[in-house]
Amino acid sequence: MRSTLSLARNRGALDPRRRALPVLLLLIAAGLGFGKEKPPGQYAIPLPPAPDFSGLEWLVGNWSGKTTDRSASGAVRLSVTLDLDKRFLVLRGDLALSATKTAPASQESWLGILSPHPSGQGFVLRMFSSTGFVSRYRVILDGPEVRFDPEGGEQPPPGWLFRRVLLRTGPGELTETVQAAPPSRPFFSYYTAKLTRDSAPEKPAPAR
Repeated sequence: MRSTLSLARNRGALDPRRRALPVLLLLIAAGLGFGKEKPPGQYAIPLPPAPDFSGLEWLVGNWSGKTTDRSASGAVRLSVTLDLDKRFLVLRGDLALSATKTAPASQESWLGILSPHPSGQGFVLRMFSSTGFVSRYRVILDGPEVRFDPEGGEQPPPGWLFRRVLLRTGPGELTETVQAAPPSRPFFSYYTAKLTRDSAPEKPAPAR
């Protein structure tokens, strides 16, 4: 009887399946533990460099004035602000011209988004007009002068070209000159206006 029990114990001690099972469970547990410790992936989108609007900062503010042409009298307003973390310059304009011998009275409002030009040289302005036209202009700085040259656009006036020049003439003063070219014709003076910076409204005195 003792020899039989001793033989059974020896067989259990020598059975390789009983020894392999704990080792297999240890490996599985270790594999699961390593998977949980893996850090999650992180993604980052590199931002374009911030634009340099230092040559246009003098334009920021509200401007108003009148045309200086006797043949095209009217009122002009211009508002310029920095927007979206100072990455874009937003221009808003209003123009009201009286009727002349060759053209009826006209009124237009427009909004422009100015940003660095894709070429890396100068800036580009996408202008949206109350007339429904969407035009694009190449913006070039030349000292106190800012030139807006036509570059087409999604829906520009068919066949017509417009170009604009803003000239800083003094502290809080500028001159706006706009030229137009009919289809297959040279440019002519559309209007010239003298604008001054609107004074900021006075802050109300604190209540006592």
